[in-house]
Amino acid sequence: MKKFLVYIVKILVILILVAVVLDVLYTFVYLQSKNRAKIDYVFNSKERAYDVVILGSSRANNHFVSQMFEDKGLKTFNYGMSGGHLFEADLLLKLMIERQYKIKNIILEADLNLSNEHRADGISAKFLPYLHHSDIIKEHFSKEPDFDYLYYIPFYRYIEFDPQIGFREVVKTTQKEKSSALANDGYYPLVKNKKGNMKNNIVSLNPLPHNKYYEDIKNICKANNINFIAIMTPMCENVTGMNYFDKVKKTYPEIYNYENVVVEDKYFSSCGHMNDTGARLFTARVIQEFF
Repeated sequence: MKKFLVYIVKILVILILVAVVLDVLYTFVYLQSKNRAKIDYVFNSKERAYDVVILGSSRANNHFVSQMFEDKGLKTFNYGMSGGHLFEADLLLKLMIERQYKIKNIILEADLNLSNEHRADGISAKFLPYLHHSDIIKEHFSKEPDFDYLYYIPFYRYIEFDPQIGFREVVKTTQKEKSSALANDGYYPLVKNKKGNMKNNIVSLNPLPHNKYYEDIKNICKANNINFIAIMTPMCENVTGMNYFDKVKKTYPEIYNYENVVVEDKYFSSCGHMNDTGARLFTARVIQEFF
């Protein structure tokens, strides 16, 4: 029995040592990465200067054409992240401020995600390689129910979120394989001849009366003298529950409602995402009215 227990202990020790070594190796790879995704592009950067920074979900990523701002002489980058929530937008802005970015204006896509304060695992996981190297990231995740597992168990986060930060992504990062995330100054155009779901039902959505991540972004901008522009972006014609945007305006009167700036289905790739033509119409309107 004693030999068996010793054997089990040895196996456990070896497993822990392997987990620690793999954790260190994976993390080292991500700490060298600067040009694969928007999160490492910010985390491993030094101070940058922008006239316009765009934050939000895919409804920011696909809707604000960075080059159109650039054509007006405005240094711009679209940091919208498809699938992201305000949890991730808030954290990304905190990292920018920590790295002493000089930002004049922030455009935040703030509409559907005001209805929740959840993290988006597919995006938030990409912050996790830096969990032990950033007090800001640690603090941001500290109230999450799985924080202790993510922080204290070596290599757990890489196993749990393998599709996002596991072996395949580590290999691509090591090989410095670029993704489309940083092309077009962060803007991701959708083709107009490829249609997705052109119906949507948002009846069940209600904006939270005090979304802490939205309020945090707004307060960070105020503290750093950044002009804060929060905008609701368009949806297609065939949506049930469009009074959601009226609810947002009532709860957050400072948010500009641009939901109806582009309405025809021909300008949409799916009900919640404009195609490149629609995005250019929308961006032109935003530039005209704010810049």
